[in-house]
Amino acid sequence: MIQGKERKKRSDKKIDCKPTISMQLKECIYRLAYITNTPVKDVAEEICVVGLRSRNVIEYLSQFFRRDFRLGNTFYMGDLERESLQAKKDKEKTGRVTIRFPQRTHERICALAYALDVTPSRATAILLEASITNTNFSNAFTRHYLQGKLDEGRMRELKKVMRFINQNNPYEEEISWGVLLSYLYEELKLGANHVANSLHVWLDQKK
Repeated sequence: MIQGKERKKRSDKKIDCKPTISMQLKECIYRLAYITNTPVKDVAEEICVVGLRSRNVIEYLSQFFRRDFRLGNTFYMGDLERESLQAKKDKEKTGRVTIRFPQRTHERICALAYALDVTPSRATAILLEASITNTNFSNAFTRHYLQGKLDEGRMRELKKVMRFINQNNPYEEEISWGVLLSYLYEELKLGANHVANSLHVWLDQKK
């Protein structure tokens, strides 16, 4: 009897993770996915990747490290006297998002989870929250998306319009790229597949 060969595991196989996060954060991720016409899992993954590379994010999280963690040449000391975030429950409503991490990213998530003394799923939830609040992710992600949808001339026009709006904005808060794109969807009532047309029409109106 010939035994079948053991199937080799793909080295690029992605690993599922389903963190439980606040509904407010979930809605933020879903909205960003909608206005940029990008799958939710991809947006969530990118948020985590940016967070894992961000010194601001890791610096913020280091106050919760129970074990050591390294980012580049910086070594963060853990302290087992610190309370674990594993059992800490959110007071607001929660929901789940599904993310698929490449092996290398998953390994970094596991290293972060070990430092925080929590499960990888919990570490992912903590990282998502920290990355959104401690980086300019939403703004940068939306701007990068717009650059892919508009030619160089139109992008320059859009920057000028943004500059004009912010210079003449009666409110203290500056209008970001994400806010602009969200505004366009509300005003023009067009679906995500029409974002480029929406921007072209809106820019023509501003001339």
